[in-house]
Amino acid sequence: MTIFRFCVGLAALAGGVRAAAISRSAHEDGISLVQPVYKPLDLGSVKPLGWFKDQLELEAAGLSGNMFDFYRFVHDSRYIGGSTEYSGLSEASPYWFNGLVPLAFGLGDERIIGQVRYYLDYILDHQQEDGWIGWETTQATRGLWARCLVLLGLIQYAEADPTQTERIVDAMHRYVVLAHSMLQNNYTGLLVHGNDTFDTAGFGVGRTHEMHIPLQWLLERYPRNNSEIIWETMELMIQGGVLWGADWRTFWTDEAYPHVLYETTPYNLSWVFIHGVNMAQGLRYPLSLYRNSKDETLKQQTRKAVDLLAKYHRSLAGTITADEYISDLNPSRGAELCIAAEVMFSSAYIYQYLGDNDIADWAEQIAFNAFPVSVSGDWWSHQYVQQENQPWSRNLSTDDLWWDVNSYANVFGLEPNYPCCTVNHPQAYPKFLANSFATTPDGGLAHVFLVPGTAATTLGSNNNNNNSVFVSVNTTYPFGHTLTYTITASSPFDFSIRIPGWADPSRSTITTNSTAGVTRTTTLLSSDPDPSSSSSSSNLQRIPVPAGTSTATLRLSTTPRAVRRANDTAAIYHGALLYALAVEHDAAPRAPAEYRSGNPLPPSTTDPHGHTHDYVLTPKPGSRWNVAIDPTRIRVVRRRRSADADAADSDSGLGAFEEHVDDVLEVGSDELKNPIWELGAPPVELRVAAVEIDWPIVRDTAADPGTFEVKPKGKPFYARFVPYGSSKLHMALLPVVQLQDVPDFDISD
Repeated sequence: MTIFRFCVGLAALAGGVRAAAISRSAHEDGISLVQPVYKPLDLGSVKPLGWFKDQLELEAAGLSGNMFDFYRFVHDSRYIGGSTEYSGLSEASPYWFNGLVPLAFGLGDERIIGQVRYYLDYILDHQQEDGWIGWETTQATRGLWARCLVLLGLIQYAEADPTQTERIVDAMHRYVVLAHSMLQNNYTGLLVHGNDTFDTAGFGVGRTHEMHIPLQWLLERYPRNNSEIIWETMELMIQGGVLWGADWRTFWTDEAYPHVLYETTPYNLSWVFIHGVNMAQGLRYPLSLYRNSKDETLKQQTRKAVDLLAKYHRSLAGTITADEYISDLNPSRGAELCIAAEVMFSSAYIYQYLGDNDIADWAEQIAFNAFPVSVSGDWWSHQYVQQENQPWSRNLSTDDLWWDVNSYANVFGLEPNYPCCTVNHPQAYPKFLANSFATTPDGGLAHVFLVPGTAATTLGSNNNNNNSVFVSVNTTYPFGHTLTYTITASSPFDFSIRIPGWADPSRSTITTNSTAGVTRTTTLLSSDPDPSSSSSSSNLQRIPVPAGTSTATLRLSTTPRAVRRANDTAAIYHGALLYALAVEHDAAPRAPAEYRSGNPLPPSTTDPHGHTHDYVLTPKPGSRWNVAIDPTRIRVVRRRRSADADAADSDSGLGAFEEHVDDVLEVGSDELKNPIWELGAPPVELRVAAVEIDWPIVRDTAADPGTFEVKPKGKPFYARFVPYGSSKLHMALLPVVQLQDVPDFDISD
């Protein structure tokens, strides 16, 4: 496969520069901003439970929660008086701050709160007299892009800790006045002029809309008679990007969006659009402008963007298939970890305004598949790129497979390629938790992303917010498909649960109980016959909740499903989980390598307690990865619930399994191991009819299925398939064959 290569430079827009006007009806405050349909709760209102709490605690105990103590791009960041940055973008510790604030307050972890409080105090105490946040003093070094990340961290902190809100808001206003004056001066800090060094590649101009979320927050909550400058700062950011050639409105169209991208593909727009992380963030561009302008075409264009991406570049695991740049749906090509983290946030953000159920399904697909597969179970190492078909994770003999990515990039490690993924991936799960509950237009509350947790808030309407509500949901979802809610409210309200698109509503049920002794069980199909209601349009199951304490139990029915791809290939899903052929592996640790040279990193930037390693993963002898499947023959199996079964588990996760025949998975919390995203930890697996085949190796990895003749060898058998996120070596897109006389299997095989 050839890879399309670009020269970095100022790109001209086809058809000339487009006006970027963001009309508004008032400067007084933020009342004219479009409001989300589903509004997330302030940070800290949602807390994790169960397996998801385990994940956040592992994150806090792992690399994310310890970078502050040793990792040079955080520990020695120039933002806090150090001397180290990895580029003129100065984005490293701002990325870290943006992710660690929601981790700290989502968990209520005092150690992590102490880290982000130190960072907060330092940057605010050292804010320069003219309002600049950071250490830079010259025009050549002052870039606005990384400050968008700082501001995102600040507004989350202000929501979670009201004792710091006033000083944060003070600092933001001072900064906005300066940023406004810079942008008025020929877009200083955004567009590179002369000898400027802050963003010579042009990443910031592709992310101009990232200033909008924090400034819209400021405009709505604390405008302080500064509304006009806030409005105009947003306008100027967009206008500067348009002048450079980075207007995402020109990209998210049927005409401009590239279906595939190779060296031979005609393409006239800026390189920034086809960069994977830029694209993941660029999904937020139309809605960011829509909030200000009320231009419905921007809302419609967001839907178009989602559809284009889903059709041409969305991976089986939910992320964007792109190493540095998009190409096609090649399962060997790779997807950068940063992309998964950013698309998780973008899909949550988009759902809040569009309310389309498939977008929430998308967010869960990434959270339970694309993201965890690239992070080690203990959260101490990660990949730079994941491959959907990844039979090994090692330093490949060539980097020709990828664009601007080195041959070491699929190794699990501290910084296996550019450090942006090291500092940016911590935001994924904490922000997913923070967005898992949202208020509804009728003054109710909805559970959007179905992870276990609690939500505490005050509901009401017409500014009469006096209904204190507490919701707790205990579930093993997505490993099990039952959710149990306990709801306490001081007044009646409507509680809603989002029903995933893969669930069979005619066989799924919900049972409600109240303190009044009323019990009711219904199927979801008959729950809300009104086609104009939010229940039918967005798959929200609405439950009237009386004052006092109530309970509800949701049971979701589903069966495994095969998704066909081109050239007689297929992938297999069960519920929200992508399943992949498990490739048992050996892991060989080595000293963490420096991302540029490949030389061992000095001890001063690795964990002093010895947790940081790079790991090469290779298949165990006899472990088959080269198979074709018959997706019409799938069996669901689960680990037996007994002490004997646990004792029988081997290192590979095999042990005592039994076949599962019901459509609703009832999985107890005691069945979930910790860490859960490791081979053999999830309690439900699949057995799929398969046969070993001759599978060529191309560029030191598995050739694309569908590009070679399928030649079976040996006898058919039932292959072990496990949740994709748990198997760091895996094959997810496989050739399809019809198999006859497949022998039955020992359930533990």
